[in-house]
This record gives sequence, C-alpha cells and structure tokens, in this order.
Amino acid sequence: MAIPELTIIGERINPGFKSTKEMFDNSNIDAIQALAVKQAEAGAVYLNINIGTRALDDHDFMEEVIEAIQAVVDIPLSFDFPNVEVQELCLNTYDEDKAGGQKPIVNSISETRWDMMEVLKIRPCKVILMSSEYVDDGEDKQCETAGEMFAVTKKMTNALLENGHVTIDDIIVDIAIGTLSSDTKGLTRNSLATVKMINEDTELKGIHMSGGLSNLPVQLPAKEIEGQPMKLQLENAFLTLAVPNGFDMVLGTPWRDYNFLPEDNQVLKDFQEIIAFDGLDALRRLRKLYAG
Repeated sequence: MAIPELTIIGERINPGFKSTKEMFDNSNIDAIQALAVKQAEAGAVYLNINIGTRALDDHDFMEEVIEAIQAVVDIPLSFDFPNVEVQELCLNTYDEDKAGGQKPIVNSISETRWDMMEVLKIRPCKVILMSSEYVDDGEDKQCETAGEMFAVTKKMTNALLENGHVTIDDIIVDIAIGTLSSDTKGLTRNSLATVKMINEDTELKGIHMSGGLSNLPVQLPAKEIEGQPMKLQLENAFLTLAVPNGFDMVLGTPWRDYNFLPEDNQVLKDFQEIIAFDGLDALRRLRKLYAG
C-alpha cells in the first residue's frame, strides 16, 4: 500500500465475503484468527468486525470472536453493527490493553439511529458517522446532494462534540461510496464533493473521512487494462481525487495495491468523465470504458 496518508480499516472479517461467511457458519475461530493476523501484517491499522445477523442471537460467539482476535493481534477493532445491544456487548468485551491502549471504533452512527450514541458512555471510543442519512419531520431520508451530506455531517459532528464523549480527532465521516455500475444520480460525484466541502471547513479541521472503497466496482466485470485490474484502477482513481482533499481512511483490503494514478492515466480520465454524467449517460460512458 503506497499511499502513506491513508489509514486502512481491514474489511475482511465480514460475511459479505464468501470465505469469511463459511468461517462464521462453521464457527472456525482458528481461520478467523488467521484472517485477522493476515490483515494486520498487510498494514491494517484497525480491523472491522461484522459477524452478520448471528451477532443478534449468539452473544457468546460474538464475545469469542472478539477475544480470539485480540489474542493474536494488537491493533484496535471497529465494531460494525447498527444495533445498540450488540455494540454494548462489543465495547464491554473489548480489551483496550491488548490494543496498546487504543480506542475501538463504533461503526456507525447516523441521524436515523441516533440512539447508538448512548454506547459512547461505555468507554472512550472513536465513531464513524454516516453522512448519507438524515431525519426530516420524523421521516428517515437519504441525502441526494453533497450539500445535504455536508449539512448532516456538520449537524452530527456538532452534536457529538457538545455531548462531550468524543473529540474531533475521534470522529470519522463515512462519505458513502456507492456502486459505480448503478450510479445514475451522481452519487460518486457527490461523495467526492462532500470530501472537499468537509476539508475546506475550518470548523471541521482534524476530522477524518472514510468509506467502503470496495463498494465502488461491485458488479463490474473482471478486466485488465495496461496489466492492472480495472476494478483496482477505478478504486485508485477515486483515491487519487479524494486523498488530496482530506480523505484519510478507507474500509478496504490491506493487501490491495492502493496507489495514486498519474494525471495522464486513461482510467483516471475516464473515471472523471463517467462521474460527471447523470442517468443513463453515466452508464453508457462506463460501458464505453469497458468496451475500449
């Protein structure tokens, strides 16, 4: 991984990966530990932990997974469950001493599930805030513009800082990286614009920004261009535009070759053209990239 400004939150302990789901289905603790070690050795600074719906009704297994991972790695964990009860269990199980005294991450809090903020009373934490969701007159809504995402970020950040449980350095904003193959509403463009708006706001100086980078090329076919996987180059195109504007953390796979693309890189040029379009024009431009 050749972008020193970028902190990796290892994403692989998640049932969204078929091989990891099999580990959970078989309660294969040894394999889970090996996956944790592999990510840490590849450069992950945090490990994201998500065992899926099993966390809701098998608390013993959830505790076993956390304790087993902390027995073999000394980096902090990120607990990825939109459920207060599960987050409480995770935070009460987490051993800060085994992570070198570092805080865990609560992933994630949004306006639509603000009750999650209560878990921050359990122990000092970092927190991932979702910039993509908000509440309007009691109704849950999705942000459709960069301005809305920025406003939600500012509102939640101010509320957290006023509450006193976190500092600005403890806050990580998820800028909602979407799926390029179905992006007809300029969501990728909005995410990048949100990054820039957050970076330019002096009141948000010191805040961190992240996103699930592997979401970007989902459902795109495997293809190579100039000897490099197309999916990886699209991810790197996003990073090339986002990192200089303050995007400094990523939920990703630590052994992927994340790197900046040069200005004359054809995929970078195509990516910028694709995200400038809306509707079917965006998808046509994406197809043109793959056809060429």
